[in-house]
Amino acid sequence: MLTIDAHLDLSMNAMEWNRDLTRPVGEIREREKGMKDKPDRGNNVVCFPELRKGDIGIVVATQIARYVAPDNPLPGWHSPQQAWAQTQGQLAWYKQMETDGELTPITDLASLNKQVQQWTSTKDHTGSPIGYILSLEGADSMVTVGHLEKAYRYGLRAIGPAHYGPGRYAQGTNATGGLGPDGRALLKEIERLNMILDATHLCDDSFWEAMKHYNGHVWASHHNCRALVDHNRQFSDDQLKELISRGAVIGGVMDAWMLVPGWERGKSTPASTNCTLEVLIDHMDHICQLAGNADHIGIGSDLDGAFGKEQSPLEIETIADLGRIPSLLKKRGYSDADVEKVMHGNWLRFLRKAWA
Repeated sequence: MLTIDAHLDLSMNAMEWNRDLTRPVGEIREREKGMKDKPDRGNNVVCFPELRKGDIGIVVATQIARYVAPDNPLPGWHSPQQAWAQTQGQLAWYKQMETDGELTPITDLASLNKQVQQWTSTKDHTGSPIGYILSLEGADSMVTVGHLEKAYRYGLRAIGPAHYGPGRYAQGTNATGGLGPDGRALLKEIERLNMILDATHLCDDSFWEAMKHYNGHVWASHHNCRALVDHNRQFSDDQLKELISRGAVIGGVMDAWMLVPGWERGKSTPASTNCTLEVLIDHMDHICQLAGNADHIGIGSDLDGAFGKEQSPLEIETIADLGRIPSLLKKRGYSDADVEKVMHGNWLRFLRKAWA
């Protein structure tokens, strides 16, 4: 079944982790054996061959580069201009993958429908380009609000104003505070360009201010439920209901600390916390109970988003194991039609409405 994953940090893995995603997972792991610069070395689960194996024919793929002020301890760039340049290097990698036939850009209704038709017309996807929708995670690299139109011209179609900590346009995970005038101006430009606002990572203050000022299309590419794991990175039921009322789709994220309560980084393991894909279904089902239907959930795995097998659900050996989700949904009583919605239908419906 065609699967859509609405959040993968492909260019980050290629350009910062130095992973050749055209190679098999096992080969990438072998090359990283003994490396200690990143906590997930040798535990990667994403590569192009495994995406094809898992029938994952469309992804939302990110650019990401954080600006950090002198008093910000998070890793990042020391000026917005440097952050912009980093995203342009990531863009160059995506364009090279297009040239090599590994990826194909999806920027409008015609290219979306073409990718769906081409992907679903054959069972053997060896060599088939994977469709990607370009998204920016955190808006810090927008040197000015005017840079957003430049990004739209090169294919950017979704943007999350915040990531972790304080940002230039919004406040993110573990931060507090609203958007301010620059953030509100950014929202107006997102709406003018008919881009998708990604509410992921917005802190509560910035989330509610964004909902007050933004009238365009909004989704949460990779988010779980605060009712099940109590942390500000998750959405409260009130936030989820607000998104549902706006027709949003919320992508289930597979970073273990967002799936099970009490996760301790560097100590907990998927086995010790019983972090399985069943737990992901718990989060999805919670959203469905709030909505009264299965129209607002999808997959936004975030796999290899600075974590690997060591912090993924037990069943995930590679991203192809997303194919285990349909049987788990059916086990919970979800119909075949609902399963199709989760695997691709809800994201397609959202995009077709946004780009009509």
